[in-house]
Amino acid sequence: MMTAKPILLTGAAGALGRWLRPQLLARYGSLISSDVAPITDLLPGETFVQCDLADGVAVERMVAQASAILHFGGQSVEAPFHRVMSANILGTYNVFESAKLNGIKRIVFASSNHVIGFHETSTRLDAESVMKPDGFYGVSKAFGENLASLYVDKHGLEIACLRIGTSIPEPKDARHLSTWLAFEDLLSLLEACLSAPTLGFEIIYGASANERTWWDNSKTKYVTWTPKDNAERFAATLLPNGDQRDHSEIAVRFQGGPFCSQNYDRKD
Repeated sequence: MMTAKPILLTGAAGALGRWLRPQLLARYGSLISSDVAPITDLLPGETFVQCDLADGVAVERMVAQASAILHFGGQSVEAPFHRVMSANILGTYNVFESAKLNGIKRIVFASSNHVIGFHETSTRLDAESVMKPDGFYGVSKAFGENLASLYVDKHGLEIACLRIGTSIPEPKDARHLSTWLAFEDLLSLLEACLSAPTLGFEIIYGASANERTWWDNSKTKYVTWTPKDNAERFAATLLPNGDQRDHSEIAVRFQGGPFCSQNYDRKD
């Protein structure tokens, strides 16, 4: 698919951005890659814009060049609040507001499973489950989802919020058997969001077809997506003696894993 204007990928220097750039170029022909960090290995059809998402003027100038936005930029792990606020809260506002001002309708927002991290692993969740963030990072992504809902309802934008699990080449621990999102499944999810004939406000759990999943996408309204990979093929290696973990431990009991146990100091 060729577009009159390129797609914008924020966070293009990150781990997912680096893998996505050539894949997106192969499918869409042109791409604006943006990050606060420099990118020097540009590919044919790719333009780089170095941009701090907290700079609203710079973000609007960049967004004006795009046809659609894949918003992966920002602080990607738990951090002190001021850092999360600048990159993920102010930055996401700047992206959405710039899209509105420039008449860009479609945005795919990289949210996170840490929006719902304090649900127990025994609970199956869907798009209507209550938010239970597991840290400042999760709170910032919850803000982004609520901001997306506002911009859809009030300004007519079309935004898919992807509650991405663990998108890495291969699962590394037992938790990933539930949360893993294979790179190829992530790519097919982005394609499904960009090609959906209509897209209002959508919440989608970004995980492969894992047998141990905690998440259910049956309530999606606009996007049809069928992941193909399954983390279970790594189970024998990761759990050679079965699951011997203590399920009363905070990082095992709750879906957010170590994000929940970090700085956890409840005494009850």
